[in-house]
Amino acid sequence: MKPSCACGGPQRMRHRAENQAQIEFAIVGDEFSAEVAELKARRKKNLGMGGPEKIAKQKERGKLTVRERLDLLFDPNTFIEFGLLAHQQPVRGPVEVDADGTPADGVVTGHGLVDGRQVWVIAYDFTVMAGSMGAVGEQFKAARVRDLALRYRKPIVWLLDSAGARIQEASGSTFAGTGYLFNDQVVMSGVIPQVAAMLGPCAAGTAYIPGLSDFVPMVKGTSSMSLGGARLVKAATGEDVTDHDMGGSQVHTYESGVGDNEVADDAECISTVRRFLSYLPSSNTEKPPFVDSGDPADRLVPELEKIVPTSPRAAYDVRRVVKTIFDHDSWFEIKPTWAKNIVVGFARAAGHAVGVVANQPMQKGGILDVDAADKAARFIRMCDAFNVPLVYLMDVPGFLVGSQVEKEGIIRHGAKMLYATSEATVPKITVIMRKAYGAGYYVMCGKGYQPDVLVAWPFAEISVMGPEGAVNIIFNKQIEASDKPEETRTRMLDAIRAQISPYIAAGWAMIDDVIDPAETRRVIVRGLEQARDKKVDRPWRKHGNIPV
Repeated sequence: MKPSCACGGPQRMRHRAENQAQIEFAIVGDEFSAEVAELKARRKKNLGMGGPEKIAKQKERGKLTVRERLDLLFDPNTFIEFGLLAHQQPVRGPVEVDADGTPADGVVTGHGLVDGRQVWVIAYDFTVMAGSMGAVGEQFKAARVRDLALRYRKPIVWLLDSAGARIQEASGSTFAGTGYLFNDQVVMSGVIPQVAAMLGPCAAGTAYIPGLSDFVPMVKGTSSMSLGGARLVKAATGEDVTDHDMGGSQVHTYESGVGDNEVADDAECISTVRRFLSYLPSSNTEKPPFVDSGDPADRLVPELEKIVPTSPRAAYDVRRVVKTIFDHDSWFEIKPTWAKNIVVGFARAAGHAVGVVANQPMQKGGILDVDAADKAARFIRMCDAFNVPLVYLMDVPGFLVGSQVEKEGIIRHGAKMLYATSEATVPKITVIMRKAYGAGYYVMCGKGYQPDVLVAWPFAEISVMGPEGAVNIIFNKQIEASDKPEETRTRMLDAIRAQISPYIAAGWAMIDDVIDPAETRRVIVRGLEQARDKKVDRPWRKHGNIPV
């Protein structure tokens, strides 16, 4: 027999232990890999949305998938998703839950960067139960995004392509969830920018999402919004109408004014959202971002001589004036197809964002009516809420008069615009280009409404009304009694025009200066610099009572 080694026993025990550890590690490693593999499979499935067949149908409708939209909205590789693995949960009732059939519960939520700034998103996926709002998606995922966006004071964007509340969960859970949604929107209003991009249907109560948002672009032909879908309207009223005819972009961007800008497709819609956000700060505690356009601050604009006629009766397109005055390629019009007698939108002056309110002589002579007042008031208040200075380009013949507009509430609607202009505490620059008549002078930020700069062009007219109207009222009897009524009328008109000359207002120091139109850009930029640190003290109040 060979003698045994004194250390042989312990060595064998150690080798046995090492082998056992390797076996256990291999088992654990296999389990670990299996768990990770399952996670990856679950993620992959939910990233696949409603599956190839439903994605194909989405494409047939001319629409992008929800994840393609997110790729366009956010800077590359910056989107972070919350709730990817969520799905529909059991609710009381006869409807069975298919967890595999509701990836992400039909709504993609999270945040990413837009031009380097954080933005939160709630994006409905029409390939999953028609993008309907389920209890999990609305009460937990979307509610969390709203909470975090407000907590961090960052903008929130809805990408809307949804059939509305999920009928299968009509036990009340989803309905109650949308109630919280609208309350949250009211709380966020004026604190963080809210955008509702209309990329598909938005029916029933969810139509209040765009109704409470700051900006609502609509895709032509595929988007719609209404408080009742076509089938509900048919059942309730007997009216046979399609969702598109009842609430498409042609209704809401041309007639109702609920929508803002009509766009051709999903890609343009999301590009428009990104551009809108570029003019606004992330919250009301910040100033708008500066964008160096390379356009000199002191650039003269002699081109205005060829754009604006001196005759107050001659028409011209005020958008050409705006594009000439402000930084090159910076003009972004809001609601261009609704209430076209007034023009509102964003531009930049030497890199700084401004809100522009301009009368449009090409439409109704630029006269103000109910819709124009509403359009301007809404835009003015948004700019004031988010610290965007206002520039008023005035060429206004006043408000429309007559029995019909009185029935429409012209006084109440006009008062909205007056209220908004008076309430605004951001820097305000007013340029009287031609006409400044009557109450139109007030609402376009005339002397009594604290403009930081108030200037006029040399052929401007500042008056209670136009000279023709004044002559007809004041001198009607003299003209009728005259042997040469037309000569008398002309003489009276000349006398009135002399009295409403901007030099009379300048002589009384009722305006700051009369300027060469070519100096308009320079005056605006310097005025904004002058008012950059503006502070306005107002009496404490819970809130005013705007005439809505």
